Amino acid sequence: MEVNIRKIASYTEKILKEGNESLHKPLKIATAIAVIKNPYANKPFQHDLKEFIDSHCHVLGELLAKDVVELIGGQVEAYGKGALVGTAGEIEHGSAIIHNLKFGNPMRNIVNGKSLLPSAEKRGATGASIDLAIKHKTDATIRSHHQTFEVRVPDAPLADEIVVMFAAADAGRAHARIGDLQDDKNT
Repeated sequence: MEVNIRKIASYTEKILKEGNESLHKPLKIATAIAVIKNPYANKPFQHDLKEFIDSHCHVLGELLAKDVVELIGGQVEAYGKGALVGTAGEIEHGSAIIHNLKFGNPMRNIVNGKSLLPSAEKRGATGASIDLAIKHKTDATIRSHHQTFEVRVPDAPLADEIVVMFAAADAGRAHARIGDLQDDKNT
């Protein structure tokens, strides 16, 4: 099964101020996106998605991991992933790609990550947005890096497409100051 990519997209934010207070160092958050054809859209139910997983996960994982790390400038501290499935597909089609080590490991490997990549997946019409959870790359309990990043591609997904993405940040939230998990345990 061939990976049929209609387009690659990206979006980057550089946050300079939060709450009318300048950041000591700008926070960069980015997403790398592939809009792909869903080979199962408008088709009879498929009981086995292994061929899809084997052909798509590694290819998309390698491509998007490289792109998002480049967008951030190589200094990734936090990451996440997502899939937005067009209306003629199943959410499971997106999940088959992103909930697989063949997809996630390229990202973990390139940034020396240890923690699972938080994820979001849903079905949506063309232009729908998806909120990607982002967490620290080595310890998902570091609260300063818990953040959400909204992603939308104006002309995707078409009904027979899947939008697949990685998100990354070069630091935690702007002016994070809520403490960590250990603080809660000590109260």
